[in-house]
Amino acid sequence: MKGLVLFLIFVCSMSISAQVNIKQSKQDNDLMLSALPYYSFGKGIGITSPDSLYQLNIRFRMQNRLTYAENEDEKRSYDGQIRRLRLRFDGYVGSPKFLYALQLSFAPGDVGEIREGENINIIRDAVVFYRPNKNWNISFGQTKLPGNRQRVNSSGGLQLTDRSINNARFTIDRDFGFQIHNINEFRDKFSYNFKTAITSGEGRNITGNADVGVAVTGKVELLPFGAFARDGTYFEGDLVREKKPKLLLSGAFQQNNDAKRTQGQLGNDLFEARTMKSVMLDAMLKYNGWSVMSSYMSRTTSRNAVTFNPEDVTQSNFAYVGNGFDHQLSYNFLTNYEIIGRYSTQKVGEDIRALAPNTKQYTIGLTKYIWEHTFKVQTELTFDALNYYDGTIKNNWYLRFQVEIGI
Repeated sequence: MKGLVLFLIFVCSMSISAQVNIKQSKQDNDLMLSALPYYSFGKGIGITSPDSLYQLNIRFRMQNRLTYAENEDEKRSYDGQIRRLRLRFDGYVGSPKFLYALQLSFAPGDVGEIREGENINIIRDAVVFYRPNKNWNISFGQTKLPGNRQRVNSSGGLQLTDRSINNARFTIDRDFGFQIHNINEFRDKFSYNFKTAITSGEGRNITGNADVGVAVTGKVELLPFGAFARDGTYFEGDLVREKKPKLLLSGAFQQNNDAKRTQGQLGNDLFEARTMKSVMLDAMLKYNGWSVMSSYMSRTTSRNAVTFNPEDVTQSNFAYVGNGFDHQLSYNFLTNYEIIGRYSTQKVGEDIRALAPNTKQYTIGLTKYIWEHTFKVQTELTFDALNYYDGTIKNNWYLRFQVEIGI
């Protein structure tokens, strides 16, 4: 028992960062970290001390997928992989006001390529936060920023097997620093949330890259008809079949000063720092099995997005600037089969128009929820149309099958 207490103390000392609305059920003592980047349907494996001085929940999830792809000017290919393998710990120490969450990733796609001189990306979240009451969360550590809706949602809470092409290019993802969230959610009346963050701007697991350029993030969420059932803003699809229409409108802005990577917190290193500004707007409506989502994302830089190696001007890299729209529609049948369609457009900035294509993506998917998002089978057909600066158009498509399971 002493060893377990020491382990919990060690986990808490690793970081502090918060998200939103933490709910504790008196009946089962299960901690619901609803604004952290997790989807929770079951209770995981939980341990609570007899004196209630600490709590530990253990969860895991994995995504196994098989993809058949045909890309223009390339050979046909099959790809089988463990896309995600995550292990999560959360709980509290001393009091439910002092909580922690730790998430580790082990799949190759999560960890990424191991490069000399760079850290291994096993740690996704390591956060400790203070919740003085149900309206406030104060945090410090590494976790997701209050960015676009699809990124804030767990990858385990998605309707399709991956996020959109715009999320892949324009999201602000995880970072290390402080966050303060003010939550004002009510079941059947107007609700609103304010979220702010001051972070390093360098992304997750970065060391030895210190500078004075921090990232400042702010977000406003409006729920005109009240909160979604069972924190439905944090997973895609209307699995709970909302009895009344529920609407979320949100807007987020980030300025990442002196960013050193091509996508701010993500991507390869730039040869010269750039200050980046990101705008993210989202709308989501759910009612009686129907779900509609639309989003807009953009990134701009303070000066030309292309950077050159000062020692060899033939080498260059660029910040990924531009904007895009996503539109997603789905219906969940009473049998828990769900059909999903998504249409995305992406327009790159003029600075990089000769270096990256404009893209349109069309996706249709079918998901069978066996145990909500925690155990599901997904199939997806996606078609990409890439329009290059010289007028060349390339058409790519893939067919994918995926199974997700977890506790």
